Amino acid sequence: MTREPRKPTRTKVAAGAALAALALLTSGCVGGGDDAAAGGDSQCPWEPDESITAKVRIGYQKIPNGDVVVKDQKILESCAPNATITWSNFASGGDVVQAFGGKSLDIGLVGSSPATKALSAPLELPVSVVWIHDVIGAAESLVVRDGAATDVVGLKGKTIATPFGSTAHFSLLQAIADAGQDAADYRLVNAEPEQIAPAWSRGDIDAAWVWDPTLSELKKDKGTVVLTSEDTAKAGKPTFDVAIADNAFIEKEADFLALWAKAQDYAVAQIADDPDKAAESVAVEVGVTTDEAKAQFEGFVYLSAADQAGPDYLGGKLEKDLFATAQFLLTQDGIAAVGPESAYAGGVDASAAEAAANAGSSS
Repeated sequence: MTREPRKPTRTKVAAGAALAALALLTSGCVGGGDDAAAGGDSQCPWEPDESITAKVRIGYQKIPNGDVVVKDQKILESCAPNATITWSNFASGGDVVQAFGGKSLDIGLVGSSPATKALSAPLELPVSVVWIHDVIGAAESLVVRDGAATDVVGLKGKTIATPFGSTAHFSLLQAIADAGQDAADYRLVNAEPEQIAPAWSRGDIDAAWVWDPTLSELKKDKGTVVLTSEDTAKAGKPTFDVAIADNAFIEKEADFLALWAKAQDYAVAQIADDPDKAAESVAVEVGVTTDEAKAQFEGFVYLSAADQAGPDYLGGKLEKDLFATAQFLLTQDGIAAVGPESAYAGGVDASAAEAAANAGSSS
């Protein structure tokens, strides 16, 4: 349902100490239509804006949502032909947060748990959530090796892999807590998605909470899903894939960010209205077949700019979800302290979504 967007408001997050280590950027490519890996269309869906000359560093992950559609179809490059756009691939949101700490990104995709960590002590990075790429459902799940267990309680003492600091890790910890168990009774292993499938094949792990395409690989290899992030969301702990942006970049390059949000909104509409075309782009970027890409769409909820600007998301409730996430992460030693609720409200910026909603993705 489309809602009337509120007036743009934003309170800056106080800048904290940056992380000393810089994340290793992989698969970087400069925009302007020269990305050889991109196989999609390169025509702007609306009148290009030649006045935008921003230099933009974007961090993305191989997740089946509108972000990779925008990348593959070169929407930003064709709609802002005089901008310089560099895309860099990251394995997890934790790596993206580290790159922001090293001041090497302007916009990046992270899960809501890493976003909360970025806003919380000890990091307190000067970033804001500017977009919700997706609401995570069954696309992130706890998959168990055949016969290992049928529920979370049955996995006590067994080895479970998940990328620490990710939304999957958050959901796993929440599921253990909701089952009345202590995480210390489980052998939790920190592993990136590309490490999990080989570990599963070797028999090194009994279960994993992870996302596609790794999730689908494990399911094909005698894995059974016993719990999903949709289940933990229904229990009151929703998770999201969001975009965070550097606050100084938001102030300096508002025109580009509005165009970026318009491109994201266009991609969301394409997933809904032309899933075959969107799936072709996801297949190229994520490394799956088009049929697999379309199937993976079912594990997420994708929100239009108008919905995002409304009170249920960037326009209000998301800041409360981030604050609640911080409170839980503190109990798990995931952060050093929970900031005031105003810090999480200040870490959400709805202005780009509002601009995209007002402009309309097809104008």
